[in-house]
Amino acid sequence: MDPAAQVTQTLDQMGITYQLVRHPVATTTAEADHYIEGIAGVRTKTMFLTNQKKTADYLVIMDDQQRLDFHRFQELTGAKRPKMASDDRLAAKLGLQPGIVSIFGLLNNADHDVQVYFDQAIMNQDRMSFHPNSNTSTIFVATEDLLRFLKALKYDYQVIDLTGASS
Repeated sequence: MDPAAQVTQTLDQMGITYQLVRHPVATTTAEADHYIEGIAGVRTKTMFLTNQKKTADYLVIMDDQQRLDFHRFQELTGAKRPKMASDDRLAAKLGLQPGIVSIFGLLNNADHDVQVYFDQAIMNQDRMSFHPNSNTSTIFVATEDLLRFLKALKYDYQVIDLTGASS
C-alpha cells in the first residue's frame, strides 16, 4: 500500500479530517513549503533521534524554521547524548527513509518504543503539516486531532520548550 494511503486510511478510520496536498518530490522542508504556500498551518519538521547507546528513540516535532539545540533537548528530557538516528535505525523503527520523517511513522513502530516530543512553540497552532510517510504530498491535520491520533495509537507525548532560553 502507498505510504500516504496508509496514513489517510488510518485517519479516515479514526474520523480525523485532514487536507492532503499532492506535489512533486520534496526532499527538504523548504521545497515542501513552496508547494503548500498560502495554506494555513504551522510547517513542522520531525526529527528521529536516538541516545548514545541506542537504547532509546525520540521523535521531535518543531517548527521547520527552528534549529534543534541538542544540549537543550538533553537537559529537558534526560536523554544521554542525543543524536540523529542512522538511516538504518529510522527504517527499522519507523519504516521511513531520510527526508520523510513524520509523526505518521509511528504507524510502523511495531515495538511501540518511540518517545514523542513537541516543541511548546507550535502547540497553540490550529493545524500542523507533515509528510504522510511520503515526500510527494503534505498533509495538514488539526493539532487536537493529531493528539487524538497519538492517543488512539496509545502513545504518550510530552510538550517541552525547545526554543526557550537554556538554563
